[in-house]
Amino acid sequence: MSDVVTLERRGETALIRIDNPPVNALERAVRDGLRVAVAQVRDDPDIRAVVVYAAGRTFVAGADIAEFETPDFETDGFREVLDQIEALDRPVIAAIHGTALGGGLELAMACHYRVAVPTARVGLPEVTLGLLPGAAGTQRLPRLAGAEKALDMMLTGRAISAREAVQAGIVDELLEDELVPGALAFAEQVAQRNDPLPRTSPRAVDPATVPDQLFQRAREQLVKRPTGNPGPSRIIQCVEAAVQLPFEQGVELEARLFQECRESRESAALRHRFFAEREARKIPGLPRDLELRPVKRVGVVGAGTMGGGIAMNFLSAGLPVVIVEAEQAALDRGIGLVRKNYEASAAKGRMSASQVDACMALLHGTLDYADLADCDLVIEAVFENMQIKETVCQRLGEVCKPGAIIASNTSTLDVNRLARATGRPNDVLGMHFFSPANVMRLLEVVRGGDTAPEVLATVMQLAGAIGKVPVVSGVCYGFIGNRMLESYLRETEFLLLEGATPSQVDRAIQSLGLPMGPCRMIDLAGVDVAAKVVIEHRATGGLPDDPAYRAVVQALMEQGRHGQKTGAGYYRYEDRKPLEDAEVLELCGQLARRFGIEHRRSISDEEIIERCLYPLINEGARILEEGIAYRPGDIDTVWINGYGFPDYLGGPMFWADTVGVQEVCQRLADYADLRGNDHGYWDRSALLERMAAQGLAFSDWPFS
Repeated sequence: MSDVVTLERRGETALIRIDNPPVNALERAVRDGLRVAVAQVRDDPDIRAVVVYAAGRTFVAGADIAEFETPDFETDGFREVLDQIEALDRPVIAAIHGTALGGGLELAMACHYRVAVPTARVGLPEVTLGLLPGAAGTQRLPRLAGAEKALDMMLTGRAISAREAVQAGIVDELLEDELVPGALAFAEQVAQRNDPLPRTSPRAVDPATVPDQLFQRAREQLVKRPTGNPGPSRIIQCVEAAVQLPFEQGVELEARLFQECRESRESAALRHRFFAEREARKIPGLPRDLELRPVKRVGVVGAGTMGGGIAMNFLSAGLPVVIVEAEQAALDRGIGLVRKNYEASAAKGRMSASQVDACMALLHGTLDYADLADCDLVIEAVFENMQIKETVCQRLGEVCKPGAIIASNTSTLDVNRLARATGRPNDVLGMHFFSPANVMRLLEVVRGGDTAPEVLATVMQLAGAIGKVPVVSGVCYGFIGNRMLESYLRETEFLLLEGATPSQVDRAIQSLGLPMGPCRMIDLAGVDVAAKVVIEHRATGGLPDDPAYRAVVQALMEQGRHGQKTGAGYYRYEDRKPLEDAEVLELCGQLARRFGIEHRRSISDEEIIERCLYPLINEGARILEEGIAYRPGDIDTVWINGYGFPDYLGGPMFWADTVGVQEVCQRLADYADLRGNDHGYWDRSALLERMAAQGLAFSDWPFS
């Protein structure tokens, strides 16, 4: 036996306990321990039943994903252990609490019975990593729950409740008692009945229970909504095999297709995303035992779309929120929008009417800053203007209680300057939510020069509690995401001045897998909003001395073309459908002539992709060089969760490794020669040049 798997006798029942904190991942030591325990049970005729359970806060929450990256990774050994469990001639009961996910559910399905506490959840989420269940999960789940339910669970990766699992036939019984006593009582009952053991693998999926054209419809959905994920199409193959083939043949197919997924570039990118999001929560230099500041009440200044969305994150997590506005009409409008958003969720079945009422009961609107005095965290979400935000921050420094955290939702401005305005910079950092704030997962946490360590640690933990993926950024213009976005939008506009159309630029970028191109993105966010950011940046001296820089977005705003909300921006809109507009093409031609930019007859999609995205990678390298981001994976996390960069490409820095850092660096040099470099647009970062010279990749970070 091992430390992570132990066997204990309770009368005639054996208890096999898995204890591999924090989530009892099925690493090699656990698999080996299970193999030994099963052998001991098999050799002991006095054992009449077996209960498999886990210590800690959860059952087995999956495989050790880090092992997927090792050259000697294999699933055959785990499948053999599961087959040995199923082959035992005494009833084996899986006792589930917390979550049984991935390999954890595969382990439970190999047992003859499954019992669970009511709060447990089960699922096969491998698709989120570009994989499929690799230990007979695609074959056992359809035999228990039917092909339709199994297909839905595996294609979505959704975990279901224990009650739903009972209804689906995955779990046999909910436990009313504590986990181990309840499982022992169940084991004694089935041992006394001496019924034939209900093994899963010999079962057949009744074809009559499979809806007509189930698999064809699933494939058609993939064609309509391609994701780049290698898992879904192969999952469909495997579930179809579970209906049509014997168990052993289905398992052989599953093993082959699993290996195809694991070795694919797309799955490697999706696994990179998983690890990058996990690493982003780790802050170098912060002690683990740091005492956090309590956050039991939150304040938000500004009840606009962003402020209301920010408030919803905390309300949904059960935290009371005080929201402040300057005028009663604006306050009423903001609170009304929060309720409307919640009611829309209720209409879609995502929450109940009573939950809507409970959330709204936690929200208090006021016109008086003094009502923020009891808040532990106050976030300003007013207009993106330094003078306005400084005034608000000064007021917050006066009214917030000692020890309260003050945060700015700025997307570009100097957090250190705002922190100084409060008079208590140790308490201040940036919390850059992305719009819509109640939906988008990303939260850029901006660490100011004087931010206290416990303030940073508190907000990082709080971000997880409200369902956000937090990434720490240092202070600079635009932080990580918007700073990189600037070069992307710069080249978009120069391409338009040179003769590309908005639809051509968007089509080229979307061909890479981004959900929308830059022109549609700005139209959706607001041309006026984007233009005002450029104007504000110029006012602070942050732009190059180039009159053509971002001239298109400013000209569109001057013409009242504010994007989708006004029916015209880079496109004109009919029923929200973007249509190419000759007026925009003429405007770009006029601007090009004014600034002496040559019109070109042909611009390739390849050039558009390279010119928009290679400078973005170059800026990411500068951000690493300056210490604004801790890791390349932090940058990838920002761009996947905040800007829609395809997760199956792994983010811009992971994608740069795929393209080749040397190739990126060389193409930047080529464009400097081709387009000219008077303003330094094509200067390569020192880090990127060093990487290219030494044959390094971003995956090699940190460099010596």
